[in-house]
Amino acid sequence: MNAPLRDSAIRLSADVGGTFTDVAAFDEATGALRLGKTLTTPQRLVTGIENGVVKAGSKFSAAKLFLHGTTVAINTILERSGAKCALLTTQGFRDIYEIGRVNRPESYNLFFHKHAPLIDRDLRFEIMERMDSQGTVLIPLDEEQVLAVAKTAVDQGVQAIAILFLHSYRNPAHEQRAKAIIEAHFPQLFVTASHELSQEYREYERTSTAAANAYVGPRVQRYLAEMESHLDDAGFGGNFLIVQSTGGLFDVGDARQSCIRMLESGPAAGVVGTKALCDSIGISNAIAFDMGGTTAKAGVIFEGHVLMTGSALIGGYATGLPVQMPMIDIQEVGTGGGSIARVEVGNALRVGPESAGAAPGPVCYGLGGTEPTITDANLVLGRLGADRFLGGEMKLDLDAAKKALTEKIAAPLGLDPIEAAEGILRIATTKMAHVVRWVTTERGLDAADFALVAYGGAGPLHASAVARELSIGTVIIPRAPGHFSACGMLVADLRRDFVNTWFTPLADASFPAMEEIFAEMERRGRDTVSRGQTLSGIAVRRSADMRYVGQEHAVTVDLPIELFTAQDRDGIKRLFDAVHQTRYGFSVATEKAEIVSLRSAIIGEMRKPPFEHIDNGGPAPDAAAFRGNRAVYFADSGFVETPTYDRPALKAGNRIAGPALIEEHASTTVLHPGDAVEVDAFGDLVITVWRG
Repeated sequence: MNAPLRDSAIRLSADVGGTFTDVAAFDEATGALRLGKTLTTPQRLVTGIENGVVKAGSKFSAAKLFLHGTTVAINTILERSGAKCALLTTQGFRDIYEIGRVNRPESYNLFFHKHAPLIDRDLRFEIMERMDSQGTVLIPLDEEQVLAVAKTAVDQGVQAIAILFLHSYRNPAHEQRAKAIIEAHFPQLFVTASHELSQEYREYERTSTAAANAYVGPRVQRYLAEMESHLDDAGFGGNFLIVQSTGGLFDVGDARQSCIRMLESGPAAGVVGTKALCDSIGISNAIAFDMGGTTAKAGVIFEGHVLMTGSALIGGYATGLPVQMPMIDIQEVGTGGGSIARVEVGNALRVGPESAGAAPGPVCYGLGGTEPTITDANLVLGRLGADRFLGGEMKLDLDAAKKALTEKIAAPLGLDPIEAAEGILRIATTKMAHVVRWVTTERGLDAADFALVAYGGAGPLHASAVARELSIGTVIIPRAPGHFSACGMLVADLRRDFVNTWFTPLADASFPAMEEIFAEMERRGRDTVSRGQTLSGIAVRRSADMRYVGQEHAVTVDLPIELFTAQDRDGIKRLFDAVHQTRYGFSVATEKAEIVSLRSAIIGEMRKPPFEHIDNGGPAPDAAAFRGNRAVYFADSGFVETPTYDRPALKAGNRIAGPALIEEHASTTVLHPGDAVEVDAFGDLVITVWRG
């Protein structure tokens, strides 16, 4: 893991989070992997990345590939800090973006507020044009009106324009022409058209997706330009690739235009890493649980495949804005190590979603933070060592953490600091358990049937408690969990996803017609993923959105190629029934089904770092692994003298009974009383959770 790197074919990856920036450097020639972790530098993210590369013992000039995941796009939307935008849409559809789906998630909530559009109504303009659902032109595009409207928008100070014309998913000609006109006259603008992002029906979701891309576009472009400039100055001569929300990689040139595809790039890499881990150790069902400094995220590997979705609500179900594009189904909650705890009206203790982030950070960091956080609570309870954080690089201030907890939480609630700290962790555990349920129960899956793969700097601290809450029996802590998303990028592949809306009853669906649609999508995908890259192969995955006749919403069904070769209509129906049964708890074998959309994912497979075995040992850890005892608080036992172990010194086959702490450079794993852990052949910690 820490072998020196050579100035040769280095593959670098960087995951920029809200609190920490993680870097992994892999030497393809020697197999050496080095890691670096630094505080994120919010004012100039590139600085934090450079610091991480240096800590990993590498440099950009030695790399042939740089893989990057960033929260720039998602944070821009959540913080509402994007560009001033205009929207051009078909006449009569100006307010579709604001009307939305008219959902009311809480029927009796008198304080409910609808979603707030990213583009104000006075900057939404109607354009004379119209096509029908087959793409036939009914009203030609008024090109003079497009130019006049664009000029009006520029005069009002817009930096970006989104274009959404009805049925452009079927025929994009009007959107293409409008974009060309605007770019020719106003080259300074960021211009995006809905057909470039989504080729599906549902005009509200497509409008929201195009608006979101325009909203984040200028900021993402500036960031990527800054990153590219830094790479040039550092002598980097390789390929610069960005992680998409699908977990696949795409070219930075594509990322500059389809910025919205980067929304969940960092978390997606963690799920991809979990999938690779599961493949290596032979697990087919796992929950990827990522807890960092700002948020906790969860995704699912089910029957050996990463669960995907065709859309997501950015900002939550109640008030979020939809983005319609393929992505890993990841749910998140504002509960990370830096999440702030506070007492609110009525003496209610609240944890998150506000975070102390990297600046000023938790109180114990000593960087100016004054609000107690989850990290401060863990320190007060003994689960973090004040002199061992980040391998001892960063000393934590225990007294300051206790003082803040006492003044801000314990005293107002009439508790002692230990009770206050334990209360903070209990609330955090419950919130994190909810996010796991969102990606399992809502799909008809039982979390108890899955292993929990926990990573991120704070994930191993809380994994056993979350597992207890969900009746999960097995927790797996991978090697280098604090850098796991960055390492996940190293096992990611190039990927392009295509979708074609195709309303057809399954009984009438023509296999030659389907094959023609799939073949065209796959031709485009193969051309894109193979552009300028050395691949070990190209894989294709087909699926279809299907529903029973009369339903509004569809489920996505994976379709093996063999079904098309055999033209097995009944086989497709059986697969759809099975997915519907899992998702909704029922299916009707005799009910007719219809296809809504056809999907194809084209994956350019890249060479991946191997999962290396570690040395074997006996059941008992070597004496060198033991780092002494520390008093640690557990709810059912109070303070317990708890043995601590150095994870790098553990060997395959070692077993440890809880309570115990297993420490490494960027994370600490907590074993509760009754838990037991065994180190597997790859160095993963496999925890059997005590269920009482």
